[in-house]
Amino acid sequence: MQISRSVPGSRPRIGVPVRLTSSSDPDPRVAEANALFEYIVELLREGGGEPVPLTAAGTDDGGLAASLATLDGVVLPGGGDLDPGLYGETRSGACYDVSPAQDALDAAVAQQAIDAGLPLLGICRGHQLLNVLYGGTLVQDMAPGTVMHREPAPAHGTGPWAWHEVAVQAGSKVASLYGSESGGVTVKIASGHHQAVARVAGALRVTAVAEDGTVEALEDPERWVASVQWHPEALELPAGERLAPFRAFVEVCRNRA
Repeated sequence: MQISRSVPGSRPRIGVPVRLTSSSDPDPRVAEANALFEYIVELLREGGGEPVPLTAAGTDDGGLAASLATLDGVVLPGGGDLDPGLYGETRSGACYDVSPAQDALDAAVAQQAIDAGLPLLGICRGHQLLNVLYGGTLVQDMAPGTVMHREPAPAHGTGPWAWHEVAVQAGSKVASLYGSESGGVTVKIASGHHQAVARVAGALRVTAVAEDGTVEALEDPERWVASVQWHPEALELPAGERLAPFRAFVEVCRNRA
């Protein structure tokens, strides 16, 4: 039996793998990541989509594949660090909230979405996961002075972020999420991470780089797969700036459906 996706005029169904670590974890970054998951869900809904939480249930028995068959796109949200064993390294003491279950869920969702040709957007951890899934590596802990890149910008408030601008390559998928179909765009971004892309996977193209060399955006030129190191869902951003890239991604998913 063929499972149908969204019908014309309906809300595109966009899967988001859930966060598996409890917000009661003593590391405050875990609760922050869980809150950001909720922000993403809200923004996808506000942008015209139907967010669908994806759980670990069925990852090994075909249940996840059945769920993905009903979707029009996937967003990979932020969270704790990937297990460095996934890219052939030994874990350092700087890694936090490493969860084999979370890695397995996110990787399964990402790989099956790619195989199915679904539009896929990675955010922060999701950006790093895509690079690893495609065969790249990560910096386990960025050097002092490069972590979070810039001083906070008072115009946006501080929150857990540092703020800086990044120029996104003309004609890229990420540029299109910010309203530019052919030209480049400069985006003020909320940056909050201690890991980053090291070796870029060969099949991916870099479409934004920070002044300190941090890879800020990647995409697969052969399919609608893209990722950003920053947090477009950051609550401190003006409402319109928060919503715009998610509304644009919903439209990508709607057109694909």
